[in-house]
Amino acid sequence: MAATRHPATLRVGDLLREGQARLTAAGLPRREAALLLARLLATGEAQLLARDQEPAPAALVARYREWLARRAGGEPVAYLFGEREFYGRPFAVDSRVLVPRPETELLVETALGLPLPPRPGILDIGTGSGCLAVTLAAELPAARLLATDRSPAALAVACRNARRHQVAARIRFVAADLAAPIALAPFALVVANPPYIDPAEWDDLPATVRDFEPRSALLAPGHGLALWLRLLSETGPRLAPGAWVAGEIGAGQLPALAAAAARSPLDLVRTVDDLAGIPRVVVFRRRQP
Repeated sequence: MAATRHPATLRVGDLLREGQARLTAAGLPRREAALLLARLLATGEAQLLARDQEPAPAALVARYREWLARRAGGEPVAYLFGEREFYGRPFAVDSRVLVPRPETELLVETALGLPLPPRPGILDIGTGSGCLAVTLAAELPAARLLATDRSPAALAVACRNARRHQVAARIRFVAADLAAPIALAPFALVVANPPYIDPAEWDDLPATVRDFEPRSALLAPGHGLALWLRLLSETGPRLAPGAWVAGEIGAGQLPALAAAAARSPLDLVRTVDDLAGIPRVVVFRRRQP
């Protein structure tokens, strides 16, 4: 590992090389050292080279070393930054909510492509950071949304994001467990990204996920499709004919979920693969009577 110099003698370039050595030793990409340092300096990674000989203030050195230690310990970069970009917008995130994934942007794209009414009512079940509800509200200015989550702590983060993106007036946030307590008739679309990790797969998750992100937002109770099966039973009979349900699923879950939908009032009308070719988004529609 690179030698650590006294903060008073450190320059930006020294700090960067120290970070690269620290993260490489932890088995992490060395590029992340520049990502973290550029964030603290409020500059771009490409500009770090031009600032190589710039003295590094003691406060910068201390904060950077704190971030390096946390990142080397596996903490997600998004939690260090306190935000993650999703669908072109920054979202506040911390340990109360999952870090939004690129795969979930597929769900947004799919939902936006559905033939919704001009002023749709949209229900987001398990909103977490609010990335789905807030994004859909921003992309569909005439929509009205209800966003639910079992976790009051997660709802606090979602409310903050709604205010940040100036859509709070069109989203109502409610503490609720899935769809049972919600009157569904007003909603043309239900979106959901429920926990779908099977307990048997828990130990195989990357430590950066398993040890830092909220377990309750990742792990399905009993088996991977437990909450999805509840969603089908709680939404299918109570949605208006023609209403849509769109959500995210895990690898290998499509056949069992399709079989369950076939026994419900919902028709599976579309699936969308992620970049790895895994069916990731499912779209159901309430069957006409």
